[in-house]
Amino acid sequence: MTGRVVLLCGSPRLEGNTAQVLGECAKVLESEGIETETILLAENRILSCTACGLCTGGECALDDSLNDIIRRIREADGFIVGTPVYFGTARGDVLSALQRIGMVSMSSDSFLSRKVGGPIAVARRGGHTATLQELLMFFLINDMIVPGSTYWNMVFGRTPGEALNDEEGMKTVRRFAENVAFLIKRLQ
Repeated sequence: MTGRVVLLCGSPRLEGNTAQVLGECAKVLESEGIETETILLAENRILSCTACGLCTGGECALDDSLNDIIRRIREADGFIVGTPVYFGTARGDVLSALQRIGMVSMSSDSFLSRKVGGPIAVARRGGHTATLQELLMFFLINDMIVPGSTYWNMVFGRTPGEALNDEEGMKTVRRFAENVAFLIKRLQ
């Protein structure tokens, strides 16, 4: 394997659409020779950032499972975030995790800089675009490399499994994963 990508699944449903979409993304990355690890936020308790300024040592001062997640991201070449869209935006714990990961990176060694990745939004009907814009701000302010695809990384589905039936959405996600793998290999 050449390279490693951490996929952060922001769904509270371990078998839900977001988890399934990220599973397909991981399959493509692995078929391209990239090792993957999926972290499920549903299995972690993530506190919100308090902007305490105590993260200068490369870890967050808050006591939850985020420092382990940071360690795993730090060791990876890529980082992909998948979130369901609730009330037109990303889930709160996804944003809490990203804000704290970004603060630790910026306050220490900029470990996110030049990692390859990007966001994926999964929703029943709407809010994808606003969610992608919101999450892209994290990737861009942290000096990350975000490849494109054949459309925006959004997939439609409500009940578990419906998202995999969104042919255009899944085609977009698969191409995005191919582009992530392509860039990681080119940058090595």
